[in-house]
Amino acid sequence: MIKLDSLNPVQKQAVLNTDGPVMILAGAGSGKTKTLVTRISYLLEEKNVSAHQLLALTFSNKAAREMRERIAHEVSMDVGALQITTFHAFCAKLLRSEANYLGLSRNFTIYDEGESKAIAKSLLERRGISTKEINPYDILTYIDSLKNNGYYPGRVMQDGGGAEPSDEFFGYFEEYESELHRANALDFGGLITAVIQLFEKFPDVLSRYQNRFVYVLVDEYQDTNRAQFELIKMLCGKRRNICVVGDEDQSIYSWRGADIRNILDFEKVWPDVKVLKLEQNYRSSKTIIEAASCVIEKNTMRKGKHMWTDNPEGDAIEIVECFNDKDEAEFIANESAKLYRAGVPYKEMAVFYRSNAQARQIEDALRKSKINYRVVGGVKFYERKEIKDMLSYLRLIINSKDSLALSRIINVPARGVGATSLRKLEVEAVNSNTSLWDIIEKIVDHAGEFAHIKLSAKIKSSLSEFVTLINELRVLDQNKVKPSTIYEKALHESGYYAFLKANKDYETLARLENLDELLNAITQFEDSAEVPTLSGFLETITLDSNTEFDEGARAVDGEISLMTVHGAKGLEFTHAFVVGAEENVFPSYRSVDSGEIAMEEERRLFYVAMTRAMIKLYITFAQGRMLFGQVKFNGPSRFIDEIPEKLYSWKKLKGHQEDRYDNSFSGGNYDPYDQSQESYYDSDEVVYQVKETAAQPPKTYHQPKFPKGSKVVHSLYGAGLVESSEGAGAEEKVQIKFTDGNRKKFMVKFAPIVLA
Repeated sequence: MIKLDSLNPVQKQAVLNTDGPVMILAGAGSGKTKTLVTRISYLLEEKNVSAHQLLALTFSNKAAREMRERIAHEVSMDVGALQITTFHAFCAKLLRSEANYLGLSRNFTIYDEGESKAIAKSLLERRGISTKEINPYDILTYIDSLKNNGYYPGRVMQDGGGAEPSDEFFGYFEEYESELHRANALDFGGLITAVIQLFEKFPDVLSRYQNRFVYVLVDEYQDTNRAQFELIKMLCGKRRNICVVGDEDQSIYSWRGADIRNILDFEKVWPDVKVLKLEQNYRSSKTIIEAASCVIEKNTMRKGKHMWTDNPEGDAIEIVECFNDKDEAEFIANESAKLYRAGVPYKEMAVFYRSNAQARQIEDALRKSKINYRVVGGVKFYERKEIKDMLSYLRLIINSKDSLALSRIINVPARGVGATSLRKLEVEAVNSNTSLWDIIEKIVDHAGEFAHIKLSAKIKSSLSEFVTLINELRVLDQNKVKPSTIYEKALHESGYYAFLKANKDYETLARLENLDELLNAITQFEDSAEVPTLSGFLETITLDSNTEFDEGARAVDGEISLMTVHGAKGLEFTHAFVVGAEENVFPSYRSVDSGEIAMEEERRLFYVAMTRAMIKLYITFAQGRMLFGQVKFNGPSRFIDEIPEKLYSWKKLKGHQEDRYDNSFSGGNYDPYDQSQESYYDSDEVVYQVKETAAQPPKTYHQPKFPKGSKVVHSLYGAGLVESSEGAGAEEKVQIKFTDGNRKKFMVKFAPIVLA
């Protein structure tokens, strides 16, 4: 019997409304996971739905594992057949069974971003185009955008989003797809579009999966792209038992294809949908929730939730005005140490920034203060060179057509097959319309037929030894030998381990330790998998390593967590610092220049940052910040201005460097809030002079200081005319047209403007 007593009324409705389309709008900290787990458990236990008839899709392996574990504790039945998985893992598993429909074999390889980039670079090389003329990233961005929209070669799109032969990179796209097919491979976007293609071209296959999955649930629905939207619509088109859970206010991944329209327009696709709003927050204080709500309610692309909480009022948000980014970093270090002395564990503290570049100053300050920290989202384990080298050996064992893996390791360690020889082999493979491996095998078996390639006897001997090794390893895999045994044989008999061990430096020792850790990973896979195969291990780690901000985000005892706001989504900390809250930093300068849609996403990002904090929230900004080698004076973020004054206290830090700034500009024109002045500063020590100001009620101004039509002078831009004026006092904003014809907007309290 599934207990519903611990659910609030709306959560209970989300569990009991099982049939037909359901959309659960789950605000930050509203008990979403608990509700989802109870809903799935209710379907299994009370509605007698078989585990294999239920599909739950999410975006991280961590979330999938957590849900599975919690459901296993809730229900009495075996949940082994229950599919709670990511979109990519679901599609990969489905395609392993149905790959032959698309001309692929079951052992296809899944290419990651690095391998996709290698293909793009090779396409440019064939055309004699340097990466300076065309960036491979631009080609991949074009291809990703097509696949995010659900496009595959030849597909006719009903609502745009497809490719046109006139597109600059269309030819590259076609060749890229051909290269993948030749290598018996798919990239991550291709996993989704391949299933769409499969379902469209083979309706009987679609019907089979529609009949199997009676209930489909999608978590983090606001993060879906159009391809995932179409996949879900296809799967649920027959039974219509679709339940999506999401929060439009936390849609922050448009840069990787997420389409907020999927959640905003859900009712248009499913008109009979039942919409439920989880608006009670269980995580944060009243102050934090009210402040975050005031910020996000400035957005227009919303479904209209209003978050509330029964938690205590809590401390005021602390807004800290720093002189520069070095002062900001030192404040974080000092305040963290102060909190720790007051009994707050370091693992309960986190620092969130808009971009990774902001981390360096903070890291320096924490190191200087001897405070342990961890940067979430650094170089991932499976992206390290030695790991990718050995994984390439394993991938080649599974899929001989994987030419990228073969190209990577054919001369690692050195076998005399240098870049020139490899290029000859690749050209021969292309001309013969076959794989690189097939050409090498033919050369080994029938060297005389390939005399025109002009390979030395030494190279031919090396190729023969290499082919023998890979074939021996392939036989072991076919005979179901443990993956760990195959790995160790490949590591040692390839000469790779001895090659690394010959160097005695610290970096090499670290690489050897990483190779040992890879063996541990394979062994752990063998312990947990029902049927531990080499292909199963490779698929697991490829899909896991593509899930951004998953495993690396767990708090560690004794360490402060540093991460981008994108990396913070889904996490919570008792004490959080949101740093760099300045115009052109947060919101980013790109968003400032890109219009209201981009600005609304920046606001959602700021909202996500605020709602990670449970007890205490700090928001810091610097009067001057080093950006792109110069000091920029941007002024506080507009998002600070959207927080009611009653909810925060304002602390201003003053250091010795501020005095030098006062004397560094002739004519007394320096203003720390001027948004365009540039200079350089040194890195002398800062002695804090802390002035705390509690929140005060706003002063009353009966009229604006600079009404429309006022003639003004800006210390940098010169004379101008006020075209519009909004608000008064601390809230006054103006738009000025200057004599050179340029128009600019300013917050009056921060701008160096005087009446002419």
